[in-house]
Amino acid sequence: MSMRPDAPPGVRTSQQVQATLTGAVGHYENFPVASWLCPPALRPAVVAIYHFARTADDLADEGDAPAAWRLDQLSAMRAELRAAAAGTTAGGRWPAVFNPLATTITTHRLPVDLLDDLLCAFEQDVRHTEAQHRYASQAELLDYCRLSANPVGRLLLHLYGIDDEVSLRQSDAVCSALQLINFWQDISRDHARERHYLPGDVLARHGVRLEDFSPLVADEAVRQRCAAAVAELCTDARSLMNTGAPLATRVPGRAGWELRLVVQGGLRILDHCASLDFRTWLARPRLRATDLPLMLWRAGRMPSSPLV
Repeated sequence: MSMRPDAPPGVRTSQQVQATLTGAVGHYENFPVASWLCPPALRPAVVAIYHFARTADDLADEGDAPAAWRLDQLSAMRAELRAAAAGTTAGGRWPAVFNPLATTITTHRLPVDLLDDLLCAFEQDVRHTEAQHRYASQAELLDYCRLSANPVGRLLLHLYGIDDEVSLRQSDAVCSALQLINFWQDISRDHARERHYLPGDVLARHGVRLEDFSPLVADEAVRQRCAAAVAELCTDARSLMNTGAPLATRVPGRAGWELRLVVQGGLRILDHCASLDFRTWLARPRLRATDLPLMLWRAGRMPSSPLV
């Protein structure tokens, strides 16, 4: 399909994004999306939510478009989201995204405000990147996770018919932990894109600056302090994940097993961070096929109380 005339160079159109998503996902993903473990009846809904989030994320992040264009596209997505919720999806820029999403919203009575929260998170990313915003604290970063990650877990629990407060809190813990793990895994990638998530309070505690996480900084003492900061952040992410992990043992059937693997995938990434001496700004840890047997074994042994 041809490039839309209003799409800047380096940014894929919604049609191109959708073409990628409906085949092999063109992004590295740590964790399964609508995998074979997902209940088949819910798979179309999960895919529709993922396509929405992935398309919005691409508009916020891919290519060299200016911030004003990205924000305009995200604003247009919000308008189409409202139209989908109202049952009027004719036309629009992303029919392959919003037509299935409209069906999912109607069929499953999705809470649309959670989808809107995701758009708010992507808009925040665009504005923060343009302003070179630096997160002052872990508390500020967790507030971002409330918009960028937690809605996904709550949407999935909604599909599974789970809405008790304990489960929602545990889902938030798992999703925020996954977001944080992705940040500490992706330090090198994010810094190259001028996105900075390392919180200032932790850096100050270890006597390092954001600029010290450059591969060009060769001072070993500085690198050790940087690694200690990443180690602290990874420890906190592991603790948060363990707080929410018991949810996976209570979600029934295949969905519960998928959640177990999501939890174990996040914890395994943290293992890989540790194996790199937490120098993840120099080498990016990732899951490999060889990790799956251990993840399956650990998934089968998960207790109903918080992990250690």
